[in-house]
Amino acid sequence: METSELLKKVRKIEIKTKGLTNHIFAGQYHSAFKGKGMAFSEVREYQYGDDIRNIDWNVTARFNNPYIKIYDEERELTVILLIDVSNSNQFGTHKHLKMELISEMAAVLSFSAIKNNDKVGVIFFTDVVEKFIPPKKGTTHILRIIRELIDFQPKNKGTDISEALRFLTNAIKKRSTAFMLSDFIDRNGFEDAIKIANKKHDVVAIKINDSREREIPDIGFARVRDAESGKIIWVDTADVLVRKKYFDNYIKNELKLKDIFSKAGVDIVSLKTDQDYIKPLMNFFKKRGSR
Repeated sequence: METSELLKKVRKIEIKTKGLTNHIFAGQYHSAFKGKGMAFSEVREYQYGDDIRNIDWNVTARFNNPYIKIYDEERELTVILLIDVSNSNQFGTHKHLKMELISEMAAVLSFSAIKNNDKVGVIFFTDVVEKFIPPKKGTTHILRIIRELIDFQPKNKGTDISEALRFLTNAIKKRSTAFMLSDFIDRNGFEDAIKIANKKHDVVAIKINDSREREIPDIGFARVRDAESGKIIWVDTADVLVRKKYFDNYIKNELKLKDIFSKAGVDIVSLKTDQDYIKPLMNFFKKRGSR
């Protein structure tokens, strides 16, 4: 992609997602992801109703008057975006390709994070880890991430979610909030890897769907290619049984994914290429913030 075209695309995503962050998501993000604990700030004189467990006995003894410790919330988080750049995400039959929606979501999460003074890092993956951008703060860093999202050319086509999760577990030592943005089409299975990753980190699955993955229209014989394997087959979409089998297989995979995330204790947000993502993301932030 030419530099001028790339910069225009980066600017377009920046304007849209930064605006959403400033006016809609920032406060909800702050409530949903509260940081890792409390840090000592100062002492003040004891007041009626204060928790006696917070009394600073050294200062109290020195001034012969009770003083308590005041704590501030430790806000700074490390946010890691695990971004699926496999070929199955280069698909979309409505407003967006799945990869375009993933890019917007990654930008929204990134701007929300830096507005709250969090660090953001990125892991691009297919069936291997394609690239790792270590966590940093600042708008310049986020714009670099957006540029990479738009212009990244992966070496491989397949998907291995376990490989990305193992990298997260081994490479990121500090506990982080890890958003995995993917369609979760993975023939290898990743049950064990996501359980292990979520014990060390706070993993959130953001699943990107397209309606044609749920059902296919009756258009007669159609030539269909698997985006990751390259295999081509002919499908008789006029056959009711073929369409039913396709739908049943989709439901089976959805239930399996739901079970995997539930057993691992991982929250999931489902987004569709033909629908607005603001409402489901807001609902997720509110649900997390109310815990």
